Amino acid sequence: MGQKQTILVLGKFNTTVLERLKPEFDLIHLVDGDSSKLDADAKPAIKAVINSIGVRLPNSLMDQLPNLEIISNFGVGYDGIDARYAAQKNIMVTNTPDVLTEEVADTALGLLINTVRELPRAQNHLLQGKWQQGGYPLSKLSLRERKVGIFGLGRIGKAIARRVEAFNLPVSYHNRSKAADVSYTYYPSLIELAEAVDTLILVAPASAETNHAVNKDVLAALGKNGVLINVGRGSLVDEKALIKALQDGVIAAAGLDVFEKEPHVPEELMQMENVVLLPHIASASELTRLNMSNLVIDNLLGWFGSGEVVTPVFETQTVTRKY
Repeated sequence: MGQKQTILVLGKFNTTVLERLKPEFDLIHLVDGDSSKLDADAKPAIKAVINSIGVRLPNSLMDQLPNLEIISNFGVGYDGIDARYAAQKNIMVTNTPDVLTEEVADTALGLLINTVRELPRAQNHLLQGKWQQGGYPLSKLSLRERKVGIFGLGRIGKAIARRVEAFNLPVSYHNRSKAADVSYTYYPSLIELAEAVDTLILVAPASAETNHAVNKDVLAALGKNGVLINVGRGSLVDEKALIKALQDGVIAAAGLDVFEKEPHVPEELMQMENVVLLPHIASASELTRLNMSNLVIDNLLGWFGSGEVVTPVFETQTVTRKY
């Protein structure tokens, strides 16, 4: 590779995996992700950025790094990066799909089961010594006879759908366009999907088009037996509308792994008995996070080696390296 390239690491990252880079690269690691702390003298040397979970990479930072060639993003979602702007500046952006697909799908089904059968509350009933005074009340909801709709039938959505089918439940979906490789029922709008099902699982990416896609009308269409599960992005849901819908019995329950303003979670949600809340852990197993970390590094090694990356995002697929 010749002269060492400099890589800026923003946010927490697996330090053992970073060791793969040290023979060939100089590393600047800002663990808190605050790029304002970057020394101005170091900026011209930076050729790559590793962007970790929860870190936003502003366009202004791209402007300040005149020799930046690639942003290797940790995670499938890359809404913290303006990939179109990066493409205009001939900067490659990569993400980490596939390696977390099955883990997130597992979590989605676990969250659904916990939500409808109230398993966390049942465990607390036991741990608090209440079983001796009486058994845990029958759960108001069941997975049986449910109809499941998936918003976002990409890799993860399809993995969730396969699991739902294994529970002998029908699957429908809404995407921007109909998928050619599945036989599930397609609905051209989210509200039509909500009207047709009683269980809505969100896996869509964050974008201007999907922001608050689940609003009061969609929740009303889902109905009083409805269950909302979100393992996509918090911005997909109007949280104020969701809170009111849960309080007023417009829908029955919700299971949420993501929130609008993480790590802030509305107090109203934390006080409700008909919700299950997780701290954005859908992909958070040691095995899956290790695989994600290695893919981040593989993209960098490929770029600075052959000029090819493993997983470019759609917006930068045509970006090429200038030697």
